[in-house]
Amino acid sequence: MRPVELRELLLIEILVRPPVELGGGRRFIAFERGRFTGHGSLAGTTGTLLDGGVDWQTVRAADGVLDIDAHYALRTDEGESIEVRSQGIRKASEAITQRILKGEPVDPDTYYFRTHVRLSASAARLEWLNHLLAVSTGERERDTVRIHVHQVL
Repeated sequence: MRPVELRELLLIEILVRPPVELGGGRRFIAFERGRFTGHGSLAGTTGTLLDGGVDWQTVRAADGVLDIDAHYALRTDEGESIEVRSQGIRKASEAITQRILKGEPVDPDTYYFRTHVRLSASAARLEWLNHLLAVSTGERERDTVRIHVHQVL
């Protein structure tokens, strides 16, 4: 059996709004705007984040870990749409979380931010995205999220 390999696919940068608290550890974060750059099989593909993206989160009472369920859409500069579903977790100490909230620089290696990603596209050139799984590593700043998406080969 061939071992699993990862290939860099996308870098997505998202400007986010402040969290909206819903109680019981539930909240959502609306996406304001963003850009993406393709790598590997998507090299040369660039575009923007469409309006309406949201990250639904649950903060676990027992350990403070965030359960992430983000759903949003990208549009290439050629006008092609890509739907993104990203689910995972972010685990950080309280001290790291506070530094992020204050806007201080924080090394992403000091916390765990991972998701599994499904992409959907109808454009013929991008239809192959419908048949792959991807994983991501994330970086969180006060107002920005960077998602490094890797195709699972």
